[in-house]
Amino acid sequence: MPPRFLLLPVFALTITGCKITAPASRMNEAGLSVPGTWAATREGRAGVDLDWVARMGSPRLTALVREAVAHNPDLKIAAARVEQTRTLIKSAAAPMQPKLDLESTGFKTQRNFVGFPIPGPDGGVLKLASESYGLNLLADWELDIWGRYRAGTSAAIAATQGAEQDERAARAAIAAQVARAWLALIEANEQADLASEAIKAYQDTENSLEERFRTGQAGDQGGLGAQLRLARSDIEAAKAALEQRREAQGKAARALEILLGRYPQGDRHRSDRLPALTSPPPAGLPSELLQRRPDILAAERRFAAQGMRQKEARRALWPSINLTGSMGTSTDALNKLLSSAFGVWSFGAKLAEPILTGGLVPAEVKKRKAEESEALATLQKTVLNAFGEVEDALEAEQLLRRREESLVEATRLAAEADSEARANFRQGLGDILTVLVTQQRAIQSRSALAAVRRLRLDNRVALHLALGGDFRAH
Repeated sequence: MPPRFLLLPVFALTITGCKITAPASRMNEAGLSVPGTWAATREGRAGVDLDWVARMGSPRLTALVREAVAHNPDLKIAAARVEQTRTLIKSAAAPMQPKLDLESTGFKTQRNFVGFPIPGPDGGVLKLASESYGLNLLADWELDIWGRYRAGTSAAIAATQGAEQDERAARAAIAAQVARAWLALIEANEQADLASEAIKAYQDTENSLEERFRTGQAGDQGGLGAQLRLARSDIEAAKAALEQRREAQGKAARALEILLGRYPQGDRHRSDRLPALTSPPPAGLPSELLQRRPDILAAERRFAAQGMRQKEARRALWPSINLTGSMGTSTDALNKLLSSAFGVWSFGAKLAEPILTGGLVPAEVKKRKAEESEALATLQKTVLNAFGEVEDALEAEQLLRRREESLVEATRLAAEADSEARANFRQGLGDILTVLVTQQRAIQSRSALAAVRRLRLDNRVALHLALGGDFRAH
């Protein structure tokens, strides 16, 4: 029958073996006046999602985002960091577990009694030899009566949850970056096409002027020569603009490929086109949608973790209780080491109350309190920034829409003016300067329109990212 003291750890386990969970949400302690109800609603529980990518209306973009999520190096880094933080939970919980050590000892000593009047068996100095062997199983267990280590483990769980939200934030950010890089590449392709069209239009004008110059259709040949040089200047400027557009194409293509985890060879994706904007965001978006944002969730988890770490530091001021025990054998012969006849055991308990620590424990409490204050301020800043990003995107949604409407009309008028100026010039009713001006205006309007259409799509991506996903929880 085992010694009765072995039943004491079982009793202690019932006291300290409570299930350890993550700390409760502390979002209500942020002290911010936010619109709507900030609570654990259906929207808040839904979490960040990538459904907004499909909402952009491009299967091509959806496929690219899926590829990036699978191969992007930044996401692999974020996943590795989550695994690192998960190991901290075991490290934090380790002091609550009993510690067992198997110890074996062996000693052989000899003492010489020099000057002792009784000689040894051989007539020389009297010598006394002895042997001692031991095999012991040593146990040590600090009982977490006050919950110090449970608080530390709970903080580690919250920190891990924060790291998991960081990984989700990285996925959402990568999706947005891929969408923006893809949109930038498509616009760069369109701008390069416009630059090529501009060169062709200027060359047509140059050919018309050369024809007039050869046939003598203009009375002022000197003025016609200056106009011809001006047209050729526009051609060279358009060629320079084309090279600039090609440079932008290459940069945008390589940026997209890096996000996808591919070698940056500069594939232009010439077949892709800007998708049409879907329906605008509904009026009165609920503030609960922001609870899906992983950066807010991560900041709240770190704030909660710091509260538990402060609790852990305060519990260090309380007395610690340790149970110690050992079971084994002790004999003077090695061949008797495993014999139960030479068994020994011991059991003890230790109560220690810190009195003088050189100010270490109080300093640690103050440090962790300051860290909690920092985490709270970070949470407040994150929430405010989130609302600011949503408001900026919603305002830009309206401004860019009106800007596109004006540019659509400006492009139409510029195209009509260019067509009419060319017709008049062919009929001998207009001058070449008007043609050159209308050509430039038409090309500039089309370029500005392509840019603003991409900006509207880019802003829609920013709105989805700011909301943590689609316009509604799924």
